[in-house]
Amino acid sequence: MTRPSRYDETGQWQATSRRWDTARLNPPNRLWGSNGVTFGPDGRLYVAQFIAGQISAVDPVSGDVEVVVALDSPVEAPDDLAFGADGSMYIADLTPGRVWRRDPSGAYTLVSDAVRVPNGITCVGDRLFVNEMRGNGRLMELFPDGGDPVVLTDGLAWGNAMQLGPDGFLYYPHMMANEVWRIPPDGGVPELVAKDVHDPVAVRFDRGGVLVVLSRGQAGIVTRIDLATGVRTVVTTGVAGLDNAAFDAENRMYVSSYASGGVTEMHADGRTREIVRRGFDGPFGVTVDLGGTVYAADHFSLAGPDGSGAVTTHELLPFVHGVTADGPVLHLTTQIGEVRTYDPVRKTSRVRATGLTGPTGIAIAPDGSLVVAETGAGRIVRIDSSDTVSVLVEGLDHPVDVAFDDEGRCHASDDHAGAVLRLDDGVPVTVADGLGAPQGLVIRGDELFTVEVAHRRLRTISLTTGETRVDAENLAVGLPPGITRTTPPPPPGIPAPPRQFAGLALTPDGALVLSANGEGTVLRLS
Repeated sequence: MTRPSRYDETGQWQATSRRWDTARLNPPNRLWGSNGVTFGPDGRLYVAQFIAGQISAVDPVSGDVEVVVALDSPVEAPDDLAFGADGSMYIADLTPGRVWRRDPSGAYTLVSDAVRVPNGITCVGDRLFVNEMRGNGRLMELFPDGGDPVVLTDGLAWGNAMQLGPDGFLYYPHMMANEVWRIPPDGGVPELVAKDVHDPVAVRFDRGGVLVVLSRGQAGIVTRIDLATGVRTVVTTGVAGLDNAAFDAENRMYVSSYASGGVTEMHADGRTREIVRRGFDGPFGVTVDLGGTVYAADHFSLAGPDGSGAVTTHELLPFVHGVTADGPVLHLTTQIGEVRTYDPVRKTSRVRATGLTGPTGIAIAPDGSLVVAETGAGRIVRIDSSDTVSVLVEGLDHPVDVAFDDEGRCHASDDHAGAVLRLDDGVPVTVADGLGAPQGLVIRGDELFTVEVAHRRLRTISLTTGETRVDAENLAVGLPPGITRTTPPPPPGIPAPPRQFAGLALTPDGALVLSANGEGTVLRLS
């Protein structure tokens, strides 16, 4: 089957409005991120989607996408996968720390919950191996039919995708040490194979036995190492945030990207061909600079539609969630509690605040200070030019976004309370309530706009009269209709998949842009 959208299998989902012309700035995304990839017994390429919490199968010829492990399965955050000799699928469920077996009939069995941050996973015949993506991580053999895990080695500086080499050794990366190691499957002393490898995230072997190492960096570097001679060949592909790779019977390599998703066929000389178009993981916060360039905070990167329908990854940035343009720079919030100011021309980043709890929306106050919705702490905070953080209001339920009106008054959306609030000298005053999980927020003159995620609509509120109306409906925001899902809490030091945030922003000509995070598009309403 062809899956035209990760949100809607029919491809017929369209925003509707009597007041606005609505247009997608990029097409819907058929995959919701892409991480571990491997060929299944049926010849299709199976793709683990950590952010989505699902696994899809891709026909490498047609590009058709079918969801195989759905959002309502027991698997929460699949990051890598492998197939056993009997056709069973083994899944590394990263955030909750579980390893699953899905047998050929589709039944799920928990193999282990004793692996912390499981990521790289591989099968050697009937044997199953997994490693941990953490400091001092372990490489372990698991036993699907029962028995305690066996630790082959520890001390991994963040493990990830691994594979059995032609010499019978298991090869795996130390992501943080820029090294590739190997160890016998029956245990022994680990051996350093290659050092000074660029940001290694996955090690794979092509059909000729050449070691192929993927880089997780911006440039999309792929390093090939001849194990017999040690000779290296390095190519730059431009596919940002590579994650994993698989080779078909004809030695064609297919790669995934944690940053931009999709599936790409990649030649040894760096040429690429998209099988499934890359796109947004979200998008989440969205903004437009004075030149009309649209930027979206896309969890792993700052990205945006390029005008041709493609999505450009401007910069890999960790766990970005909210963004606002300020002249030549951008201000960003991250899910690891930071606020940063980023210069997209110089590619420089300045940390403005740390230690916040789940900051989301961000806006610029009339005096030039930054105002942030500290969602996890129920506060609105201010960051001045000297990077001093002060609290404007606390005790809110779940503030998500902030915006200022023409009189310089701060407004905030609270999706748990179902309300939009105005801050009057630090006191929250209700502007509108009874709303359906309002998130993205902007103000244009007398009109305040917010995205009601629970109802998938754009709500407009008059700041003068308090009257409200629905301006757009059928927005592809949040999870697909009929799906409810909670994000599992992450292990210490490991961020969870991104919280849903349907961002909203104004363009210089008065139009709106909205992050339709359900389908992976940016909408323009003009």
